[in-house]
Amino acid sequence: MENKEKFDYDAAVAELEAIAQKAEDPRTAVEDMEKMIRRSAELVQACRAYLRGAREKVAALDKEFEGIQ
Repeated sequence: MENKEKFDYDAAVAELEAIAQKAEDPRTAVEDMEKMIRRSAELVQACRAYLRGAREKVAALDKEFEGIQ
């Protein structure tokens, strides 16, 4: 995700939940499904990258604190 704005994980998850609800609504047009699928894929990819980065930061902190003790 090459966005200069700070990624908001909670907002992304909320948007994914909203997309899921809209996809389950029988009034949603089939034509809209492709857009929702593409947007969902973007959000999932961004969330995974964010979580991977957070995991790496935690691992680095663990390693740093091991040296202190």
